[in-house]
Amino acid sequence: MDAAQFLGMEPTDDPLRWRLPVTPAVSTPGRFLYGGCGLAAGLVALEAATERPTVWATAQYLAHAPTGTVMDWEVVPAAVGHNTTQARAVGRLGDQEILTVNAALGRQQLEAGGTWVEMPVVPPPLDCPERGMPSFFADSVLSRVEQRQARGRSLSQMDGSPGDPHSAFWARVPGHLEPSPATLAVIGDWLSGGASQPLGIPTMGRSLDNTLRVVRMVPTEWILCDIQMHALAHGFGHGLAHLWAEDGTLLATASQSISLRLWSPEAVAAFRAGTDPRSHPDPGAP
Repeated sequence: MDAAQFLGMEPTDDPLRWRLPVTPAVSTPGRFLYGGCGLAAGLVALEAATERPTVWATAQYLAHAPTGTVMDWEVVPAAVGHNTTQARAVGRLGDQEILTVNAALGRQQLEAGGTWVEMPVVPPPLDCPERGMPSFFADSVLSRVEQRQARGRSLSQMDGSPGDPHSAFWARVPGHLEPSPATLAVIGDWLSGGASQPLGIPTMGRSLDNTLRVVRMVPTEWILCDIQMHALAHGFGHGLAHLWAEDGTLLATASQSISLRLWSPEAVAAFRAGTDPRSHPDPGAP
């Protein structure tokens, strides 16, 4: 299964245009397009249109695409060079622009290189506990990615006490052993959940942007998403994630800014009681 199949992307007769049905499989529990899937869809369209691999891409989210709608994607190659293409992909619902993905794609022949950050020392995936997914996440993209907590606390362990802003989890998409920029875009968007770690309180939020910087693709079953939250002020959080292969290869970095809200006390109580917190006022949904 490649990224286009995972997302349900549909090509058209025009190589610069695609369609994306917003099914529950690419949606948030709030029933709208998951931001990481939006960036991933743009990357699928961009790489197919330019026939070049992603170097850098960023998505700006302008509006929600509700579950059950169908987005139209248009690729615009803005500048095509010998080694690099600068392009954008615009996702729309009718005349409304939902998000724009700007990207640089290409590859240069340069032997010099290196990685100057270190993978954290964490247990291997199968030695880490599964990240418990609340039942109300079941009909969403969150249930399609297997996750194991390598560092930090699960949602059920959030007791209001401050914690470490540095957390990490292993993730894999069953049947998808060849990571791609689109796959990493989906996993990297879990960065927004990292804001719960230093606060010790469950949070939800809306990504304002989502940036992926690709380093190197190597085969790996599991990907370590190593999250460092930098700051939270005036309701906006900022953070960075390094995405690692099991062999220690740095695959990419992901960063974003998020508009955050805390779960209400009633929503937290409902979650701990095993019921759906969305049935309570202000569960933190954007």
